[in-house]
Amino acid sequence: MQKKERFRHFLDYFTHHFPEPKTELNFGNPYELLVAVILSAQCTDKRINQITPALFARFPEPESLAAASVDEVFSYIRSVSYPNNKAKHLVGMARILMDEFGGEVPGTVEELTRMPGVGRKTAHVILSIVYNQPTMAVDTHVFRVSHRLGLAPLTATTPLAVEKALTAYIPLQYVPKAHHWLILHGRYICVARTPKCLECPLTHFCKYYERIRLAPGLRKPKE
Repeated sequence: MQKKERFRHFLDYFTHHFPEPKTELNFGNPYELLVAVILSAQCTDKRINQITPALFARFPEPESLAAASVDEVFSYIRSVSYPNNKAKHLVGMARILMDEFGGEVPGTVEELTRMPGVGRKTAHVILSIVYNQPTMAVDTHVFRVSHRLGLAPLTATTPLAVEKALTAYIPLQYVPKAHHWLILHGRYICVARTPKCLECPLTHFCKYYERIRLAPGLRKPKE
């Protein structure tokens, strides 16, 4: 199957079945989303949604977070992964947000990545959700699913390479949605250790499924 055909099948399925995908992080404004995405690194959205209500109640805007101590922020996020570093990142982010951007979340990768805890992936999430820009944030789910489906070549061994492989074939208007499609599919169906191929609606064009069906000695999924 040609790559263009794989992308056509991918887009056909998700545009019909999940036309309006959403992030599973709870937030009320761009500032809250930025905080939540920074916290979500190597942590589940479920966990982040459990701790952010109290965090946002105490620090409802970047000004209050910028004035906070790292120790106080830590006390609200101690149950997430790497809470010490994330507490420092949140306070540093809020101070730059206030000092350089007047408390408003900026709208470019260059500006966003000047803040602690904000890398290219986080910046792309913000630009995609807040500004509806055609940016593809590549996390572990996107990386894994795009390779398994055959949307990204195995030679694409970095997030940037996968990003370029995906955006080369996905129309601009679908790029922000495709980010969520790939994440959610990887979170619930195409999981890392034991992908749920028997439940997957994409096996008709999936390279991974094709391999495990044809490889000798491997357990073949039931039809």
